[in-house]
Amino acid sequence: MGCQEVHAMTLLAFVCGTASISGLFAATLLPQWRQMRLYTFNRNEKNLTVSIGLWVKCTREEWSRDCLFYDMGWYASVDQLDIRVLQLALPFSILTAGSALILCLTGICNTTFTSTVPNLKMVKCLINSSGCHLVAGLLYLLAGIISLTPSIWSIFYTNVLNRKYGSLFTYDIAVFVAIGSSGGMFLTALLLFLWYCACKNLPSPFWQPLYSHVPSMHSYVAPSYSTRSRMSAIEIDIPVVTHTA
Repeated sequence: MGCQEVHAMTLLAFVCGTASISGLFAATLLPQWRQMRLYTFNRNEKNLTVSIGLWVKCTREEWSRDCLFYDMGWYASVDQLDIRVLQLALPFSILTAGSALILCLTGICNTTFTSTVPNLKMVKCLINSSGCHLVAGLLYLLAGIISLTPSIWSIFYTNVLNRKYGSLFTYDIAVFVAIGSSGGMFLTALLLFLWYCACKNLPSPFWQPLYSHVPSMHSYVAPSYSTRSRMSAIEIDIPVVTHTA
């Protein structure tokens, strides 16, 4: 198996990591983290629904998509603890996962564009395909924990708000997008860890071989000898003596 092939496992991890970061970025910007419904007993008025996001808050009539009031300064006047924690945790998780994505891409490029025979001067360097993917897997794992923990906590905190103020609050679609993106980061980390741990034992195009020791040049010299034995080029003339009667 040549080292210049793009292996499916690392490529799948790169795609999964990209999708997870994109989903988490979308969840950060979505204003549908929590809904608060305000009911009125006046028949001439309509019930209001307040969509609470991390940065903005939208007040609209019930069953309507048009905002009557769009609070752009909500990010500075947040009065809910879980939203404030999410404002700090999700951007940090995106930055951590972005660093992991760059490392994963570096490992793929190093695998694809480097020669089959490794450079002996670069073998001692920590920047190699296996090191990049291993550190990227750890960063993906860290990013998933940072984003998943406050996202799940927001669900329980919604129940706390309902017990305190009545059944006015419900968690919205952004919570599920964030949890799904965090699960994608865990899956990406698992793929990279499987690649790193099992590639020594599985001779498959899904895995790239790792070197457990510093390779020497003798390991990469292809045998140039043929299995067929050849006769020497020196010919010895043996005189033949004939007897005459």
